[in-house]
This record gives sequence, C-alpha cells and structure tokens, in this order.
Amino acid sequence: MAERPEDLNLPNAVITRIIKEALPDGVNVSKEARRAISQAASVFVLYATSCANNFAMKAKRKTLNAADVLAAMEEMEFERFLEPLREALEVYKKGKKEVSDQKRKEKEKKETDNDKSREEEDDEERMEEEPEAENDAEEEEVEN
Repeated sequence: MAERPEDLNLPNAVITRIIKEALPDGVNVSKEARRAISQAASVFVLYATSCANNFAMKAKRKTLNAADVLAAMEEMEFERFLEPLREALEVYKKGKKEVSDQKRKEKEKKETDNDKSREEEDDEERMEEEPEAENDAEEEEVEN
C-alpha cells in the first residue's frame, strides 16, 4: 500500500491525455482542475478495486478478474458503462489472442528453420564423409 496519498495518483501525462481526448479542441483545463480530476480518478480506481476485491473474496479467490470488475461496476451503479467495458474486454482478448497466435507461429517457423538448418548441416557432413570413404577405398585398391 502507498505511504502517501500522492503516491496513489495516476500519472499527470495519462490524465492530461484522457482529458484532451474527452474534450473538444480549444477547451483549456487549469492545472488545479487536472489535479482534481486526477485525484477523483484515483479515488474511483481505489473504490472499484475494493468492490471487485469483495467479489473475489466472496468467491474465495485472491486474484481479481474481469467478472469481478464488471460486478463491481454494477454494484457501484455504473451499469451504463458495463456494455462498453465488455466490448473493450473483447477487443483486448482478441488482441491478446492474435499476439499469442503470432508468437506461436514465429516459434514454429523458427523451429522449422532450425530443423532445416540441422538437415543441411547433416547433409554437408555426409557429403564431406563420402569423399573420405571414396579416398579410403581408392587407397585400399592401390595397395592391393
């Protein structure tokens, strides 16, 4: 847990970006207003986390999951945000799956490439061994 309340605030750059995206161009926000929004956002995150944690504890889990957060939002009477949150969660899951699939494909390709390299090395070694075997056979014929 944080020792000072200021440690719980979200980074100013994040807050500023969120504010700019939420407001039309040309609207200015004072430093004091940004600070107040930052503190309000931090309080909201702490409250939502606490509510979600209650759902996890009821289920005898130590790990919060998305269902806990969605249940917390409903309990906090933020039902209108549930559908956008579900949609964002689906987008996140799809993106995560795509990244996972891409990494798996890259790994398989790398393994395939390594197998081909090993086969090529084995072929080269065999080709090097064959002339030596032929030379040994020729030497035996010369000696006879």
